[in-house]
Amino acid sequence: MHISRSGTILGAMLLAAAAGPVIGAPPRAAVDPVKAHARLLPFDVHLDIDTGFDGPSSPASADGPSQFDLVKTSRGGVKAVALAIFVPQSAESPEQLAAARATADAKLHVIQGLAARYPRQVAIAYTPDDVRRIAASGRLAVVESIVNGGAFIDSLDDLDRWQRQGVRIFGFVHAGHNRLADSSRPSIARGEGAGRSNGLSPLGKQAVERLNRLGILIDVSQLSDPAFDDVLRLTRAPVIASHSDIRALVPNSRNLTDAQLDAIKANGGVVAINAFTPYLRKPSAGTQAAVAALQAEYGVAGGDVAALTPDKAAAYNDRLHQLQARDPKASLADFGEAVDYAIKRIGVDHVALSSDFNHGGGVTGWANEGEAANVTAELVRRGYSEGDIAKLWSGNALRIWGLAQSSGQKLSAGQKLSSLP
Repeated sequence: MHISRSGTILGAMLLAAAAGPVIGAPPRAAVDPVKAHARLLPFDVHLDIDTGFDGPSSPASADGPSQFDLVKTSRGGVKAVALAIFVPQSAESPEQLAAARATADAKLHVIQGLAARYPRQVAIAYTPDDVRRIAASGRLAVVESIVNGGAFIDSLDDLDRWQRQGVRIFGFVHAGHNRLADSSRPSIARGEGAGRSNGLSPLGKQAVERLNRLGILIDVSQLSDPAFDDVLRLTRAPVIASHSDIRALVPNSRNLTDAQLDAIKANGGVVAINAFTPYLRKPSAGTQAAVAALQAEYGVAGGDVAALTPDKAAAYNDRLHQLQARDPKASLADFGEAVDYAIKRIGVDHVALSSDFNHGGGVTGWANEGEAANVTAELVRRGYSEGDIAKLWSGNALRIWGLAQSSGQKLSAGQKLSSLP
């Protein structure tokens, strides 16, 4: 198996592995990262598809510019992916809702079309056992997920429809508040304040119960702190944070606090550490100074843009993103530090891995799915056993997804759930 275009990166990691474990890492087992990766079931639990993906100019069967395609997953030994049906948040109106639904339906069509167009390479997975069976057959298992569901869902019946169409993971928000929940990142461009519903909206609270009953795995990534608390209080099944990092390492509202990590562990859930630079590495001193100067220029201490006019908020947002883009990419070592922190805090049974490819994700060494084996090599370098790496790559996510489905079956049958797993 060809592991990566970046042979020098993998080679450096193998040399580092031979030199000994990282200080403070778990006890190191003798693991060959290349052979181990071939035996594993790597499952990237969150990534997106580009607009126009698998179209005439960007077929999924070609090694194209997308960070995800069938060539790259084969080269990287990736055996399962959760592809997001994502629609960005905009001002809410009947027209916006109709447009958002059309976009979501189009993305669903593309995702389902992968199995129809490439049946020897791809199949849709509706259960954890499907993932294992499809992967064992040598095909890529594709799981349908939703991000920012509040942009195109405005009734509980909508959740039933998406479940019938194969969605198995559901996230409420992205950047900006919506009809289901408040976001950890209020929209700067729309001048939003810290919260609109002070957590989940009434519909969002009802959605938790319906999602539990449907056996859909709830995704708590992107939620505001009060909305996160609402979900953890209401859910009857384990949850996943499919693309989240550590606030103690990088103090950003998008990252999870230690208390939130502990809450996910108590819930029986999983945190998927995400290969996303701004949440893995603090901004450089120069960028922090430039952002502070920009905030002073616009009179938005701490970045609270609620008082700005829409035009000024949009201009501020553009300039802020230009400044933030100046810093270099995070590295696999940064990614590994976040994995280490989460495992030391909540245990290896509650951690997973995700890329956020095609939506800003990717670090040096794991820039696309073709380099996924480098992640395994980094984990070996840090002293993790093959068994623990298997849990991180897929075992934990598949376990809690199965628990969410079994809980849903019991709830639908009217059985009483004694406690969370």
